[in-house]
Amino acid sequence: MRFALTLAASLALSAVQASPIVKRTGPVTTPKVNDGIILNYALTLEYLERKFYMDGLANYSQAEFIAAGFEDPFYANLNEIYADEKVHVSFLNTALKAANITPTVELQYTFPATDPLSFVTLSSVLEGVGVSAYLGAAASIMEKDYLTAAASILSVEARHTSYIRASLDESPFPNPFDTPLDFNQVFSLAGAFITGGSSPVTLPFMAFPSLTLQCTQYYYEADRSSVTFSGAFKAAQKFGVDKNTPIYAVFFSGLDKLPVRVRITQGNSDYKIDRLPAGISGQVYVILSKSMTEFNDENTLAGPGTLEVYPKGGAPSAPHPKCS
Repeated sequence: MRFALTLAASLALSAVQASPIVKRTGPVTTPKVNDGIILNYALTLEYLERKFYMDGLANYSQAEFIAAGFEDPFYANLNEIYADEKVHVSFLNTALKAANITPTVELQYTFPATDPLSFVTLSSVLEGVGVSAYLGAAASIMEKDYLTAAASILSVEARHTSYIRASLDESPFPNPFDTPLDFNQVFSLAGAFITGGSSPVTLPFMAFPSLTLQCTQYYYEADRSSVTFSGAFKAAQKFGVDKNTPIYAVFFSGLDKLPVRVRITQGNSDYKIDRLPAGISGQVYVILSKSMTEFNDENTLAGPGTLEVYPKGGAPSAPHPKCS
């Protein structure tokens, strides 16, 4: 296995939110949306992906990708993925203007990639989030033509994800189902990369507080690994949580949402679970919830965090290169 960065570390970022990304300071409710809002939501994400690939291809040469272990035709295929994202941006802009709806614009971004390897690993995260975003939005799209177009983009993003995962020697299809995320969950993930800019469009979404997963010496395995959420109890106290409040880490994997009650670690700062639930795999998302049955925005305290989970007994045996 060439490399497997714990994906939670890539997304456990705190950033100044741009105007379309409002950080939670109080109760969050599920936003009301229409097709125009959803198209601008998709465009916001496609701008982010387009800029990510534009920067990566400008920063790293074909020779540098080859030296990092990504043999040809990987570089050509990466350019093809970039071309797809450019087309998605153009298509969504055209669709919004045709409907007399003002499109959003490209914002300012920062991406924590420092070499070709970390760039490709972060690409896997972003493509996976893109799939989850389109899948989660599908049920809210009313116009059948928009739904067909969104499904068409979703299937391409899924192929991007599979190709990038395979290039990292990860399973290209680790779960029989992809994982839907709701609007606020996706915006919380996107907000980690948005550092500034302003848009003529105000979207009704709000980012939850970030959820930082403590780096561990070994890779995450289902039904085996523990997970520590750094500073999460301390942060939750700002929302009225105390040591007697039951809080659950809810893991989203495919169509499953699996709650595990957390405990407070020594020092009264972190939350921890002692064992990941069985049956989760691939790019998994986790939130902290006040409920063990209703995993909605109203009950969410923080997240999502993102982690790569292997089947029990299937993780690399060597210590994690970023945490050992």
